[in-house]
Amino acid sequence: MPGLISVPQPASSLLVRQSPFFAALPEALTREIAQHFHLITWKKSSYIDAQKLMEEFYFIQEGQLEMKRNNPDTGREVTLDMLYPGDSFDIMTLLDGKPHDVILAPVSSLQLVSVPIEMMRRWIWTYPELNQKFLPYLAQKMRDQEDQASSFVLHDMTTRLSRLILKHIYKIQRYTGKKEDEQKSHLINGLSDETLARMIGSVRQVVNKQLQYWRSQGIINKKRNQIIINDLDAIYKEANIIQSSMKQNSN
Repeated sequence: MPGLISVPQPASSLLVRQSPFFAALPEALTREIAQHFHLITWKKSSYIDAQKLMEEFYFIQEGQLEMKRNNPDTGREVTLDMLYPGDSFDIMTLLDGKPHDVILAPVSSLQLVSVPIEMMRRWIWTYPELNQKFLPYLAQKMRDQEDQASSFVLHDMTTRLSRLILKHIYKIQRYTGKKEDEQKSHLINGLSDETLARMIGSVRQVVNKQLQYWRSQGIINKKRNQIIINDLDAIYKEANIIQSSMKQNSN
């Protein structure tokens, strides 16, 4: 089943400016750049041709996308990143021009904009305003990967799950898309226990047991794949961090 379906509609400058990369560009330049973008729909449960990632660079406008890897011998999977509106993929291929061995799985149907990857590379070199946005974004992704790797080794499952929840509460607070879609981009809203387990290097049964315990203590409410925090202080305590440091690290 083909993953990507082109939308017969040009990308407006307003749509392009929703990406943090292009938000600071002058309006005239944004209108010029927008002519090179294409609107794409990516249906849930379908896959993308890996060659497309060598040719096009994509930005998410709506929906959530899970980036993961697996061990073909054991079938075990781990989530490397969860991408939201404003995020882009694949940064690695953009930088080195080589294929990236990852699995991209839409959590929901996606609305994307794409641009030829060679053109994106040229823009990064040409426009200082774009470069000034791209480098901090890249640095934040590197920090996230560093935090994830160290967390797997240094912290127990409860701490990792707590920190995961806190991290993405602040993603909601920084969300800049449509108000009615705000909760849809929340990491712990709409994801299964199995997906949460992949994100913290655990298994579904262990994550489910912890969530049920928090529910019995009145710390959270859980309805299907939605988690509502009732006692944020308790989650901070489980995470072994203070609120001010969490806010700073999430910026």
